[in-house]
Amino acid sequence: MPTLILLRHGQSTWNLENLFTGWEDVDLTEKGKAEAVRGGELLLEHDCLPTVLHTSLQKRAIRTAELALPACDRSWIPVRRSWRLNERHYGALQGKDKKATTAQYGADQVKIWRRSFDVRPPDLEWDASADPKYAGLPLDVIPKAECLADVIARMLPYWYDGIVPDLVAGHVTLVAAHGNSLRALAMHLEGLTPDEVLELNIPTGQPRVYELDDRMRLQSWRYLDPAGAAAAADAVSGQAG
Repeated sequence: MPTLILLRHGQSTWNLENLFTGWEDVDLTEKGKAEAVRGGELLLEHDCLPTVLHTSLQKRAIRTAELALPACDRSWIPVRRSWRLNERHYGALQGKDKKATTAQYGADQVKIWRRSFDVRPPDLEWDASADPKYAGLPLDVIPKAECLADVIARMLPYWYDGIVPDLVAGHVTLVAAHGNSLRALAMHLEGLTPDEVLELNIPTGQPRVYELDDRMRLQSWRYLDPAGAAAAADAVSGQAG
């Protein structure tokens, strides 16, 4: 039975500072590093050991995996990375303080940008070619801002072409990524509605384990530490990327 493990990166420096992060490439805090290690320890304790890793191109997801894998003695597994697993692009909100943004635009408008399924924040004009991670991508796939529906649309091709082949091959597949890219994948796997997925808060550092059938249909899912996951989900409910 194919096994898929989702692991949201630990607390980032901009999470701590209450800033919109998105595609900005920030690192983990000390708390975030500890969360990542604990995620790996849970994998070891429950004998849920990955044999292949997928991450985004962003430092906080990569660093999370680099800390989690030694904790479960799996540093040696093959690694695949894709921009399609990146966090949602928050457009012109990136780098802005969330409280200051609320004061500027009003709580109702900020809530729409943060929690609606299909409304994007204002665009950010940026030169993707200046960042070597994205320099080889066609300009028409580089977002200037995204809603969750956009994240789903750009993530699903990687699910089918990148992750599913590893599951079919029998790999226990770990995906270390971000709140919104993992929500997008959870929506697809669990058949969530747009309203349901908007209420889903995936906790940091808590492995979310899916058992699938041979046609990649969901059989069951669980957290390895349900109580810890519930507490962590409450803690991240107000975060944005």
